[in-house]
Amino acid sequence: MMTLIIAVHAIAAAGVVLLAPVQLIRRPKDNRHKTIGRSWVVLMYLVCVSGMFIYSLTGAFTVFHALAIYTFATTTLGVIAIRRGRLRTHVFLMVGSWIGALIAGTFAVVIPGREIPRLAVGDPVLFWTILASVIIAATVWVVCVLRFVPVRRSRPGIVRSAAQSATAA
Repeated sequence: MMTLIIAVHAIAAAGVVLLAPVQLIRRPKDNRHKTIGRSWVVLMYLVCVSGMFIYSLTGAFTVFHALAIYTFATTTLGVIAIRRGRLRTHVFLMVGSWIGALIAGTFAVVIPGREIPRLAVGDPVLFWTILASVIIAATVWVVCVLRFVPVRRSRPGIVRSAAQSATAA
């Protein structure tokens, strides 16, 4: 069971790391951005929740527990911010969550004795197969979204910048 939870955690984290740059370089506020963003949020929640199960199996509350709780909260606040039209807050929280995931992932890879380095050394073929599969799956998902989801922009009343909100009031 522990191996399954770790696999879900690592695969979801890889998806989070891979999808975020697409969001950052693409023009925001269209349906494609929303679709990829919603996928990213689901993956981020999977990372946080599965991380809590992994760390609870170690028997101690660690800094990773605190990071998972913090990231779950900041991701949720980022979703709430965009729903309320607070674009800058949304961007700040989502980019911050992504950077936090990058930092946590770096520690997961470089700290000896953790599962990822152990797998990379113990079974490199499996490690690279999983990594390649996740990269391919993320790429296929992005290509499908960019190919099949219409570009329609959000209605002006739903998502507004802070300047637009201030002038509307």
